[in-house]
Amino acid sequence: MTWHKALFEPRSVAVVGSCSPGKMGHVLITQLLDGGFDDVVAVNPKAQGIRDIPAVRSLSELKTGRLPIDLAIIASPAATVASVLEDAGKAGVKAAVIITAGFSESGNEQEEDKLLAVAQKYGIRLVGPNCAGIVNTKHSLFPTLETRPPSGDVAFISQSGALGGAVLSWAEEQGVGLSKFVSYGNAVDLSEIDLLNYLRDDDETRVVALYIETVSDGRRFMEAASSLSACKPLVVIKSGRSASGGRATQSHTGSMAGSDAVYEAALQQCGAIRVAGIEEMFDLCRGFVHLPPMRGKRIAIVTNSGGPGVLAADAGDREGLDIAPPSGMLRQRLASQLPDFYALTNPFDLTVQGTQDEYRDTLIETLTEYDAAIAINVNTPYLDVAPLARGVVAASKATGKPIVASFVAGQPAAAALPILAEGCVPNYVTGERCARVLALMARREQRAAALRSPAAQPTFMHDLSAKPVPWSGSPTEPEVMDWLEEVGIPVIAHRFVRTADEAIRAADRFDEPVAMKIVSPQVVHKTELGGVALNLRTPDEIRAAFSRMKGLVAAEAFDGVLIAPMVEHPVEAIVGLTQDRQFGPVIAVGLGGIYTEIFKDLILHVAPVSVGEAQQMIECLHGVEILRGARGSVLRDLFCLAQLVSDVSRLPFRFSGIDELDLNPVFLFERGCAAGDARLIPIQGARQQRSK
Repeated sequence: MTWHKALFEPRSVAVVGSCSPGKMGHVLITQLLDGGFDDVVAVNPKAQGIRDIPAVRSLSELKTGRLPIDLAIIASPAATVASVLEDAGKAGVKAAVIITAGFSESGNEQEEDKLLAVAQKYGIRLVGPNCAGIVNTKHSLFPTLETRPPSGDVAFISQSGALGGAVLSWAEEQGVGLSKFVSYGNAVDLSEIDLLNYLRDDDETRVVALYIETVSDGRRFMEAASSLSACKPLVVIKSGRSASGGRATQSHTGSMAGSDAVYEAALQQCGAIRVAGIEEMFDLCRGFVHLPPMRGKRIAIVTNSGGPGVLAADAGDREGLDIAPPSGMLRQRLASQLPDFYALTNPFDLTVQGTQDEYRDTLIETLTEYDAAIAINVNTPYLDVAPLARGVVAASKATGKPIVASFVAGQPAAAALPILAEGCVPNYVTGERCARVLALMARREQRAAALRSPAAQPTFMHDLSAKPVPWSGSPTEPEVMDWLEEVGIPVIAHRFVRTADEAIRAADRFDEPVAMKIVSPQVVHKTELGGVALNLRTPDEIRAAFSRMKGLVAAEAFDGVLIAPMVEHPVEAIVGLTQDRQFGPVIAVGLGGIYTEIFKDLILHVAPVSVGEAQQMIECLHGVEILRGARGSVLRDLFCLAQLVSDVSRLPFRFSGIDELDLNPVFLFERGCAAGDARLIPIQGARQQRSK
């Protein structure tokens, strides 16, 4: 028997723990029996059962010939759990859910290690410890301390037991039925990765919702999430948006690539849809369960009130939906059927006089031209709202396209709600929430199509066993620039010099104005210290700039200066790498130069990325038009920038030991691009510096 069969479809369940009233064992057995699961055995030192179920002191006392115990639910004291698992293993148990707390979450990692050792010895798969249990509504299985939810098509996985319990309690109120629920707690064995891989192929689940605080293995998580997202929606709540990266960084990229920004990038790459919280999760799950897929972003808004219609249109615009006016032909058809005082510009305002037939026919007509529709009704107490809801449901059935509703105004709209629910038309409190759901559904469909493409097939598992970078400590900028040039990354022409005379000779070779930059291990941000001099033309200017820079730091900390030709009318990007604790190498691209920290316009991806993916990253920048060359200036080579981003993203897989790398600025030319400045921190060097 597979672990997921034993866990979610067991033939018999043993509950280990006290059965005294108010104790967890008593609650769990009651939940199982009241939920309709009959074959339950109580296991506790007193052999105490409830409601005539069998009770034994240990699983070894079970009579032969009865159904085997496939699943053990353990709620005994923490100190006893390892021996309980040993007993379960000898009895042939294949899966266990450990409700008991008091393990790694309270510093008791050693006892948790014992659990895993025993489980591996007998081939038992574990959920928990420190969890709220599991649910399989399709199998009448409710071994949980939480509310029994209604049956449905959404599986919910939660790292937090308390939040998982809240979701179970709200599920019926929110109109969301669950297929499976797992609170996986400390994840000593089975993690969110195992559960995502199982739910991908679970025919009883159409949508997967996930609450995480962290993941057990970033790249394996992305593989599992990507595989699942290609065939069914994955909705994710990731807590900790405001948390910083949690470690000191010395590069621009590292300082801006906080842990939440990397999670955001990773979830997007693997096709998951991240939502802000529980309310939005329920909204979106209802949309995915009840509506057909979104095939585009053109949205019609049919309303009986101008204000809510305009608010929905504004929200749609913000979310990237296309709230375009109708074609002349569609408007003509509608005008021939509707009173001339109705507004037919999208929003289509039927006013308070709109009827059941007019709602139905307007929605049907508009959906010949639009991909989905929002039906809004602000009802007044003297009108019967039920017929209008029936009109919306009829249009939904006739068109087969997504229609969401916002029948608002409290009690006056109450009669519409059961009609919409029965007709599988999700109703939301506001038109703005309708727009948000449709936008996220459209985004998901676009990502899923990309994941299903044979050309895509993303993989996030890569061999990092590459040769090391050629430094034991932190290299100077000239060393990094020379190395990048050797490995195929374009850099600007440059000369490293140690004296003023050498600087003058280097400038003569370029035969044009030059820039000078200080080279010192003590100087990270050169511009702020005055360690950059521009447009140097004469030997006197070069000598004076050299002397000034030499005086910025102690003599032993001054290595020399870097001389490079001036770049006229520069357009500057930043390209960087940083190592994330969960996801490994992360690549970034954004606006460069002095604007990097000001605008923080940075797009992250888990590395490596293809040239096509790098182009998409660049196009997502708010300042992409600046990089492209705005207002009639010379167009810049963004393809070359994308190639550079892709090549830099592969460096950690060619050379081990890169902790952080900044190329800032990267100069964009009409043809080509080149790094004008480079800073690399090896992993060993970074650790040494951070330990001081």
